[in-house]
Amino acid sequence: MTQVDFYILPATEQEKQLLFACRLTEKAWQRGHQVFIQAQDRAQAEQIDQLLWQFRPDSFIPHLLIDDDKVNSVPVAIGFDEQCGQHHDVMINLCEHIPDHFSRFERVAEIVFQQQTLLAAKRNDWLFYQQRGYQLNRHDMRR
Repeated sequence: MTQVDFYILPATEQEKQLLFACRLTEKAWQRGHQVFIQAQDRAQAEQIDQLLWQFRPDSFIPHLLIDDDKVNSVPVAIGFDEQCGQHHDVMINLCEHIPDHFSRFERVAEIVFQQQTLLAAKRNDWLFYQQRGYQLNRHDMRR
């Protein structure tokens, strides 16, 4: 059954969420995991795509957008709709909702920053997962 980790950030800006997603992606990839980053829309997918190339000068994370024909050949994919290719290991969810395909993944990371609409949505997501018996972990990064 899918394990769900909520990472609660102290930041109020979405850019911090994206930077945290890059660091989390790098850590998972270095540990040998496949990662699928679920973006809210195409614009955010393209933004995280660029950020993965730039967030650290000494970092290299092989990745592609889901609409690339070779997406299944790289360990990190970025999507913005219901397609997630062959990836099934780790999903980093940047959406305000739970994607329908979340349960195909071994782990889901929900990254929460301090914005009222997102906080309310993620509280509902927590309840959704909890009521269905998913293993939940809360990582409060504000400390």
